[in-house]
Amino acid sequence: MLFLIILFGLIGLAFGGPIGLLVGGGLGWWLARRISRRLNAARTQIQEGFLESIFSVMGCLCQADGKVTDGELGVAEKLFDQMRLQGEQRAKARAAFERGRADDFNLDAELANVNRLTQRQPILRQVFLQVQLTAIAADGVLHPEEHEMILRVARGVGCSDAEVQQIEAMLHGAAANSQGSSEEALKDAYRVLGVSEDANDADIKKAYRRLMSQNHPDKLAGKGLPESMREVAQARTSEIGNAYERIRSARGQ
Repeated sequence: MLFLIILFGLIGLAFGGPIGLLVGGGLGWWLARRISRRLNAARTQIQEGFLESIFSVMGCLCQADGKVTDGELGVAEKLFDQMRLQGEQRAKARAAFERGRADDFNLDAELANVNRLTQRQPILRQVFLQVQLTAIAADGVLHPEEHEMILRVARGVGCSDAEVQQIEAMLHGAAANSQGSSEEALKDAYRVLGVSEDANDADIKKAYRRLMSQNHPDKLAGKGLPESMREVAQARTSEIGNAYERIRSARGQ
């Protein structure tokens, strides 16, 4: 905004002296406000579309094994609470969830929309996928139909199979809810950080710091993540931290 005020003010000064400076500065202020309002409106529209896609795809995934369990419904409601969705927003989220359960739901079209919204923000795609995996794992069982569909979802929004494995590892770590030292938990920790088990300490620390930086809630908000999903992003950074500490502990650090 300040740039446009100064620019138009200088142009006005050059052509109209002090009066032109005032007129040009005022015009720059008006134009900057107009652009800002349009950008904010477009940002809000994108965020609302992103949230609706999250819940519609979630409904479709939960229906993949032929039924939606109480646990899966509970996860959806818990997510509504976590995101502080109330009134009209909560009603829209529930409607999107039910839309995804319908037989005529066009999953591929919805995924194409998510891909378009997050095309330049791969981290947002991973957050989107993390929410979906959390929902279908709510009953403690990942059915073959659900696993097949989550891979379809991942490919549809542009995620690689490696990214899916990373997020699945995060879910395993969250389920453990501890700094356990079991072999499988440790393998999951390496997958969360995206490093091999024979990586050296320096490379592991570098991967950890990179992921923490990429997934910081403030940075994700600047990339378009709705403020209501801040807690989801914080949970993601928590799992990254847990994975790093599990590896450090296993290595005696």
